[in-house]
Amino acid sequence: MLTNLRRAIFSTPGKIIALIVLVIIAVAFGMADISGVGGGAASSSALVTVGDKKLTEQELQDRLKNALDRIRQEQPMLDMTQFVNTGGFEQVLDQVINGMALEEYALQQGMTVSKASIDGQIASLPAFQGFDGKFSQQRFDDLLKQQNITADQVRADFRRETLVQWLVGPTIGASQVPTQLALPYASLLLERRKGLVGYVPIGAIDPGKAPTAAEIEGFYKKNTARYTLPERRVVRYAIVRPEQFAETAKATDAEIAAAYKANAAQYAASTRRNLAQIIVADENAAKTIAAKVKGGTSMADAAKAAGLAPSTIDNAEKAAFARASSDAIANAAFAADQGAVVGPLKSPLGWHIVRVEGIEQVAGKTLDQVRSELADEITKRKEAEALADLRAKIDGAIADNSTFDEAVAEAKLKAETSAPLFADGRAAMDGEAPDPALAQIATAGFAMETGDDPQLAPIGQDGGFALVKTERVIPAAPRPLAEIRDQVTADFIRDRQLQGARKAASAILAKLNKGTPMAQAIQESGLRLPPPQPLDASRGQLSQMGNQLPPPVRLMFSMAEKKAKMTAAPQGGGYWIVWLEDIEEGNAKGNDALIAQTRGQLGQLVGNEYVEQFAAAARKAVKVERNEAAIARLKAQLGGQATGGN
Repeated sequence: MLTNLRRAIFSTPGKIIALIVLVIIAVAFGMADISGVGGGAASSSALVTVGDKKLTEQELQDRLKNALDRIRQEQPMLDMTQFVNTGGFEQVLDQVINGMALEEYALQQGMTVSKASIDGQIASLPAFQGFDGKFSQQRFDDLLKQQNITADQVRADFRRETLVQWLVGPTIGASQVPTQLALPYASLLLERRKGLVGYVPIGAIDPGKAPTAAEIEGFYKKNTARYTLPERRVVRYAIVRPEQFAETAKATDAEIAAAYKANAAQYAASTRRNLAQIIVADENAAKTIAAKVKGGTSMADAAKAAGLAPSTIDNAEKAAFARASSDAIANAAFAADQGAVVGPLKSPLGWHIVRVEGIEQVAGKTLDQVRSELADEITKRKEAEALADLRAKIDGAIADNSTFDEAVAEAKLKAETSAPLFADGRAAMDGEAPDPALAQIATAGFAMETGDDPQLAPIGQDGGFALVKTERVIPAAPRPLAEIRDQVTADFIRDRQLQGARKAASAILAKLNKGTPMAQAIQESGLRLPPPQPLDASRGQLSQMGNQLPPPVRLMFSMAEKKAKMTAAPQGGGYWIVWLEDIEEGNAKGNDALIAQTRGQLGQLVGNEYVEQFAAAARKAVKVERNEAAIARLKAQLGGQATGGN
């Protein structure tokens, strides 16, 4: 897990994306919660000062929380302590300082972002759009209120992001790589290596006698982290779903009749037509084409003679066709018989020649025929309105400082208390996947602290929501030995076997490097081991397979010829021994496609490196002051290493 975390945090693309997006990430990723993650109010003292801007402890905690939430999408059990202790703290701090430095540098160069430009970017975010796809001021205000941030803070983040993009955009593009530089790298992709791999599984090692109580206790103490449960939280919640209003939201006969009357045109008998159309800019040319079509020439041939092509409109409705042409043209086309040619008639687009290819009469629908359809629409609308009204009522109660219990009582909801939950909503480490609603409730609970006001969290995709309050935080702690003694005993034996496998693999490795053939070295181990297997791969295959590349193959491409190395198998399954027999050098000369691909990849790396160097230069050009003592204190606190005191 820690390897995956480091890869997610420290990959070059990850660093560059984070550098560009910076502090706007909370908004751009759907208004992730930015409440504090510490056990109490964080200090407002500055950790970093750049120009006249300061980074406080609370602000850095907010950024760390956002970064952790994103990584939790792939690693739900990850907690803040693990995140900080695997390098996340330094990475996020560095990103934020880079952002502050680049913004300050941009301002020193006289760069500005207009308020209109910022507001335009905000309005384009899906997070702030209503059901009609347009910017919703109400949704914008509600989301900001939920996240306890102001519009000015959002605009400041957008301004910073825009300035940074302006600065680093050209830098990323400065990535031209000459062919001579790309050739040796392209040739390297064609390099081929051959060898053998042997395997010493732990199952081949005698497990030995049963461990003593002292051995088990010592092993448990030495490996406490292995048996530590991540942080859990007890959450109080009350769920509101649309179906809770099903009875009161039922459509009445009067409502159904009114809806039918309001949409009478939709249910009335109508005509649909298949039309062929030619639009010509010149009136005389249009008259010539119309005359040919009326004389029996096909639309396609008449249009082709003029260097044009007809368009077809299937199942055209009069109103829609009128919007695309004009009322006069639509009236004429829908009054003509099948096969008739209309025009030329003028619209803002030009002169239209229209031929009626087919006519379909669509029968009207009676009230009884659409009663069920209308009833469903009305019921859903009334459910959504009731849901929105109750949400607004609860939101108002929270704004008036109502407690969770008071808000639940006033809304006449059923309050529930969860079992201690992990961040992904499970109540047990090896439990089944939780109900999706409970998983969303757990996410909300982990975004709050016990002293925070209750919050509304979306549930599902139908507009449902839950009122959530974090009741209790259970810190990460090792499980009692008495509770997991059997597991610890099995782990002790497995660890003993793993050490035996390592010892056996080391002995085989030593013989290989002294010239003993692998098959003979394996046989002389005295263990029942699988026979050696051949390895044959090119370096290009490594990049194609990515994380799916077997460790022995990866190891083979980091070795010297006629040498052996060993590497651990995943999940403590044993050890592989790799012997590299032969290296065939590649030559990409004349392989234009591979060279071009390599140039592109190197160009991206060069561009990314330029961005990092540009950011470093910007930090030197502006005044960056770090409060190292405060930074170290906060890291220790979040990493579970704080000892208390000032």
